[in-house]
Amino acid sequence: MSERKTRNCQVLVVGGGPGGYPAAIRAGQLGLDTVIVDKAGLGGTCLNRGCIPSKAFIHAASKFEEMRHLAGKADMGLSLSAAPQLDMAGLTAWKDGIVNKLTKGVGQLLKAAKVEAVNGWAVFKNAKTCVVTLADGGELEITAEHVILATGSKETELPFMPFGGAVIGSTQALELTELPEKLVVVGGGYIGLELGIAFRKLGSAVTVVEALDRIVPLYDAELTRPVTMWLKKNKVELHLKSKAKGVVEEGGKTFLEFETAGGETQRIEADKILVSVGRRPVTEGWGLENMGVDMDGPFVKIDNQCRTAMRGVYAIGDLTGEPLLAHKATAQGEAVAEIIAGHKRRFDPAAIAAVCFTEPELVGAGLTPDEAKAKGEDVITGKFPLAASGRALTMEGGADGGFVRVTARKSDHVILGIHAVGKHVSELSGEFALALEMGARLEDISGTIHVHPTLTEAFAESALAALGHPIHISA
Repeated sequence: MSERKTRNCQVLVVGGGPGGYPAAIRAGQLGLDTVIVDKAGLGGTCLNRGCIPSKAFIHAASKFEEMRHLAGKADMGLSLSAAPQLDMAGLTAWKDGIVNKLTKGVGQLLKAAKVEAVNGWAVFKNAKTCVVTLADGGELEITAEHVILATGSKETELPFMPFGGAVIGSTQALELTELPEKLVVVGGGYIGLELGIAFRKLGSAVTVVEALDRIVPLYDAELTRPVTMWLKKNKVELHLKSKAKGVVEEGGKTFLEFETAGGETQRIEADKILVSVGRRPVTEGWGLENMGVDMDGPFVKIDNQCRTAMRGVYAIGDLTGEPLLAHKATAQGEAVAEIIAGHKRRFDPAAIAAVCFTEPELVGAGLTPDEAKAKGEDVITGKFPLAASGRALTMEGGADGGFVRVTARKSDHVILGIHAVGKHVSELSGEFALALEMGARLEDISGTIHVHPTLTEAFAESALAALGHPIHISA
């Protein structure tokens, strides 16, 4: 049996995802002796199995759909003489190439910051000491002055429908080398709809079963209406207020059995059943019970500096609760590294923008009109349709019912929320977040000269609409 090696450091980061690796890089930049431990691949779920591969998949699916459309009917003076051919294995390989390039890049960035990356699984003996079972054999005991927990989250399995066989999660969906002819999606949230729409574009017959009375509940009904219209137009079958009951194998075929809103039990045939009913924090298997931290439900409880109840132990990202977003984890990770280095920092954002890469895309930052009113605010709103945006029209947008909407306090015009739906609106999320973080007023946005022709003009126009004098639509 090999001898257990030991290592002391100033900062130990456990988890190499979008929270962990930026925390380690920033700590290294600040001159702190830093070690990061990760087993599932640097970049975490986001880079390896989530955000990046899914967006690559969605992009490829959209391109395939456009080509198939041009093969059926000339558009913009363009046409194809034959229908495009899909090589699912080739698509997956292309996606994997992007992931591999980025994961290698993370490793190089850690090295440049003089961070030691350890490939293995860490289990804590106490709050400051863990034993790492190394991927290449042997063990390494690490003791740190400061610990940053960044273990992330994992897909939630339904107890009566565990992953395996025809039942898959988003990770397996992104690894398929054959296109399922019939795909049933359990869960109408952002993951289920993003992937369900992509598979529909590639040619799968798609059915969505959602327990709630609406899709993507993070966004209000006005925002999701264009998405619902796309689903209907593209023959995606949608069952709302319906609950999955289990998988039935019969006559060599697989069926999802579900209960409808009226209490009736129905079956849908499926080649694959994608379960996307949420994510839960990874809290098991690494010695959390030995850490002495407090919990907030299933999450680790933290304060506005991401400190846990144990001195010198911090937690970031999905482990700490909603919203489960990569960019939130990154911001927390950078803040914690600076706090450890003695900087005056706290994690208290005005808003964290969220994007859903459906068709069309959805963006939300801050409060919706109804949420603002529920908080006692007297608000004014402005909405600008993308059908009136020259740039949107040049990118075949606008006809999908897309718009940008701003919500502001009536008394002082301080912006409380910004939302949008439409093609490519995800790229507006940064400006939305910046406006809220800076405490912008409607006049700040309308008075900023936005480049023409760009989609950003729609944000300025929505501010003008809220002020009562838009230029490119009737007041």
